[in-house]
Amino acid sequence: MVMQALEADITMLPVDAVVNAANDQLLAGGGVCGAIFRAAGSHALAAACKPLAPCPTGDARTTPGFNLPARFIIHAVGPVWRGGGEAEAELLACAYRAAMRELHLVGGTSIAFPAISTGIYGFPKPQAARIAVAAVREALGAQGDVAVTFACFDAETLALIQRELAA
Repeated sequence: MVMQALEADITMLPVDAVVNAANDQLLAGGGVCGAIFRAAGSHALAAACKPLAPCPTGDARTTPGFNLPARFIIHAVGPVWRGGGEAEAELLACAYRAAMRELHLVGGTSIAFPAISTGIYGFPKPQAARIAVAAVREALGAQGDVAVTFACFDAETLALIQRELAA
């Protein structure tokens, strides 16, 4: 079990699966979702996602990686932050655990996560980092030998994830 954080473009990482911070309709969006769609090939990825939608918040679906170095894209739907009183923390943890479950189902041993729900969905980054690392650690306990990379978009997110990894 290896867990690391890098300031990196998730679409460039040579892992078995990259996680897309997806919306429930699995449509191309902004941020990391848009970047993944563009890099993978928007038309092919949209066609692969269509029959898998909708995907409930806290769950995940898998498609091929198409033009990415990753073999698979795991589309994990995180919650929109509404102040913390609508089970957002548990739903975010569920999204990370669901992505790990999908990795296991496809036989993968390496995965890269973005900071799910921290962009336009507004989840506070410090809390999201805590939840992400805890949920992945929990899943790793059941899954064994998996290499996990947290692909951070910026130095702030990288520092938050590194602090949680060291804790």
